[in-house]
Amino acid sequence: MNQVVAFGKQQSPAVSAAGHNVRLPLSRRAKAAIVVRLLLNEGADIPLEELPDDLQACLGQQMGAMRTVDRETLAAVIDEFAQELDSIGLSFPGGIVGALSALDGKISRQTAERLRREAGVRELGDPWDRLRALDAAELVQMIENESVEVAAVVLSKLKVSLAAKLLGLIPGPKARQITYAVSLTNSVTPEAVERIGLSLASQLDNVPVRAFDDGPVERVGAILNSSTSLTRDDMLTGLDETDQGFADAVRKAIFTFGNIPARVDARDIPRILRGVDQDELVVALAGAVQAGLTAVTTFILENMSGRMADQLREAIDEAGTVKLADAENAMSGVIAVIRQMESDGDLRLIETEDE
Repeated sequence: MNQVVAFGKQQSPAVSAAGHNVRLPLSRRAKAAIVVRLLLNEGADIPLEELPDDLQACLGQQMGAMRTVDRETLAAVIDEFAQELDSIGLSFPGGIVGALSALDGKISRQTAERLRREAGVRELGDPWDRLRALDAAELVQMIENESVEVAAVVLSKLKVSLAAKLLGLIPGPKARQITYAVSLTNSVTPEAVERIGLSLASQLDNVPVRAFDDGPVERVGAILNSSTSLTRDDMLTGLDETDQGFADAVRKAIFTFGNIPARVDARDIPRILRGVDQDELVVALAGAVQAGLTAVTTFILENMSGRMADQLREAIDEAGTVKLADAENAMSGVIAVIRQMESDGDLRLIETEDE
């Protein structure tokens, strides 16, 4: 797309093409229109909407002024365009916005945000795509101070599932007002919808970049998940003394071997065990019995094939007493498999009533 734009910017001797067949010599703008038309005829997906509005307008006007192009002229234009493409060794996006887009994911978010603020530019792209990427809890905070009409537009632009979640978080009376206001959105113009999207998306640009993707509860919970039970219990006791509310939130974020019966669907046990090393599973189950977590061992054994369960029971008896450190490591290995499956979307943990 950039090459087509550059191809059409430099001017060469022009010829009036309005209402007439197009022949050489041509302006660079006319040549760019020919290239675009040819690409569209061939079914190419050209992101013309990414061009500045003035260039889109110029392209439309130029194409509207042209009629037919003879084969000789078309071949000459395409040959010139191909030669210009071949002569380009390296191209840059141009401007800080294009540079940040090219460097997306390669530089830190903090640096990108600082450069964007210094240049006084906003993120490009459809603002509604950015808003759709938010969860319902974030969206409800954005629209809580907006009018009912604006909220109705937002609700109409979201996916149905996300809109339903958002509506469920809004207090009943206002939710009913917004639902009715949706029926009045037929007269809203595309320009108004775009302005609303830009206004709401601009709030995202004004939010300071966070150093951590997860909240403190999730970070502490993840750390304690990988700690030994002795360390975990000691830390939670200390948190109880310092901040009871934070300690309770961390407990809900923690998922340990002992939580398996309450948080894992029995039907998922066979799938989980396929990803666990057999020897590690034996040590984990034997260690669970020693640690007073017999209910977990029973839950796992009762939800697999009878033949495999009998083999594991024999192996657990043969293992006898296992070292505490080995048992902890083996249990952590099983938990790691469950967490990975949850992260990949292959498993959904059961939420407790408190959650």
